[in-house]
Amino acid sequence: MVAALLLAFATPVLADSLMPAAKYADEQLADPAKEHQAKVLMETIRCLVCQGQSIADSNAEMAGDMRALIRTRIEAGEKPEAIRAWLIERYGDWVSFKPPLDGLTWPLYLLPALFLGLGLWIVSGRLKRRRKS
Repeated sequence: MVAALLLAFATPVLADSLMPAAKYADEQLADPAKEHQAKVLMETIRCLVCQGQSIADSNAEMAGDMRALIRTRIEAGEKPEAIRAWLIERYGDWVSFKPPLDGLTWPLYLLPALFLGLGLWIVSGRLKRRRKS
């Protein structure tokens, strides 16, 4: 039982890869203009492991692999929007911090405005009641 317990706690340690990081995971491109394109794109792509960070800010291995993939494709001459479209096709709209407006994502854009309107309506109603009394 103790061995099983130790193995359960050791699982995260065993999950770490022993492979070296990809070439462009933490290395910038030689061309500053291309590196700027890559950086701008990386800041709009969500880390699939961290979920609350962009791949530009994440230290996760998968984020490093995605940074390397983006830099490699930009160095080969591919446009950032084409890379973004490929990532969205592969991982879904969730990978983007700015998902497109469509039938599935409209609540992300509409509900904050509705809640703000509801809050303003409630506050104005309470202010009117205070003025009357």
